[in-house]
Amino acid sequence: MKTRYKILLPALAVVAAATAWYVNRTPASPFDGVAAPAFTPALVRQGEQLARAADCVACHGLPDKPAFSGGLEMATPLGSIFATNITPDKQAGIGQYTLADFDRALRAGVAADGHRLYPAMPYPSYVKLTDGDVKALYAFFMAGVPAARQPNRDSEIPWPLSMRWPLALWSGVFAPSATFEARKDKDALWNRGAYLVQGAGHCGSCHTPRGLAMNEKAYHEGSRLYLSGGLLDGWYAPSLRGDSNTGLGRWSEEELHQFLKTGRNRHAVVFGSMTEAFNNSLQFMPDEDLRAIAHYLKSLPGNPGKDGAAWSYSAAAGDNRAGAQTYLAKCSFCHGVDGRGQGQWIPPLAGSASSLASEGAASGINAVLNGSARVVAQGVPDAYRMPPFRNQLSDQQIADVLSYVRSSWGNTGGTVSAKDVRKLRKRTDPASSEVIVLQMH
Repeated sequence: MKTRYKILLPALAVVAAATAWYVNRTPASPFDGVAAPAFTPALVRQGEQLARAADCVACHGLPDKPAFSGGLEMATPLGSIFATNITPDKQAGIGQYTLADFDRALRAGVAADGHRLYPAMPYPSYVKLTDGDVKALYAFFMAGVPAARQPNRDSEIPWPLSMRWPLALWSGVFAPSATFEARKDKDALWNRGAYLVQGAGHCGSCHTPRGLAMNEKAYHEGSRLYLSGGLLDGWYAPSLRGDSNTGLGRWSEEELHQFLKTGRNRHAVVFGSMTEAFNNSLQFMPDEDLRAIAHYLKSLPGNPGKDGAAWSYSAAAGDNRAGAQTYLAKCSFCHGVDGRGQGQWIPPLAGSASSLASEGAASGINAVLNGSARVVAQGVPDAYRMPPFRNQLSDQQIADVLSYVRSSWGNTGGTVSAKDVRKLRKRTDPASSEVIVLQMH
């Protein structure tokens, strides 16, 4: 026994020392010892374009605060965290950051003072960014953004769960560490799309399912799980792969480009957090980048074994009579008695991903309860907006109408229970102490 302890204790000491070194080390940056680039107008514009593609302002801004000054609350199973000030203010923001500091925060998730960032900051995706794009983003945030002395808020995660050193181990296990490498077997348009989707666009943060450690289960097209859909913040982010029912299989490449550029097409209109992505980001991106994204996404195959037989329209209605009555009274004027919507202006419910995917009930419940944020294209608010029915319909009425929709016109999404509605009603109520958290799927 003593001999065993003599061997075990030194081994444990070595492991502990190695772990302590690993979690406290400062990741290397290619910009260590490198002077900041000249903040030329061209470089600042390039950085602004990248910040648009990354939709940085969606998390690092609030409607009544200066852009990029932080403050957005993000709920996690452990407690709320808050987006930080990334303006060039030298006290509250990142004005003291060197280029290497900025790079470590962006691509490695390590702040200038050495503490680890929560992966709500999508550094596992931003690691794909090239050195040139990192320089451009640095130039934009240092020279193209007004400084704002907006103090940062501490996280509400209690100690000892608030300790950051385990995040170094999380990053080592789950976060990629290599920048994007173009595939030689693909053309330039495909590679540009892949770079934007996997990197700055961090599309997988919402559209890729997550594991028990809150990690994205895949980060590139080499896995069928990448962009295969997932639950997030009370919404179902649908598959962006070629799944004919729950993904983009029935969309042409041109229809996908139209959706990215205008926020709508004959299949769908942006809703949920995708509305913010369109309002703040997609509509401002160069058209050639939107075409590249569409080209890349349309190359991703679906999973017929998961998606089942392709949907086709049927005039047959579901047998939930109460749901049918509510649909005719509250929904049919906009979405049509036949569920086919109104062209590109009001989306069809027949054949929609949220009506076909079992997980899609979350989006349906959320949309009926809370409506959808208004789409603003080229500065003009959308005339058509899904209104909230939180105060008009009971949990059972919402469950019935969604069950009707999800079993009509060839839809196969399944029934919704009043319990499902009640749970999401409480968690999306602004007055509730409960909050929506990232859901694992």
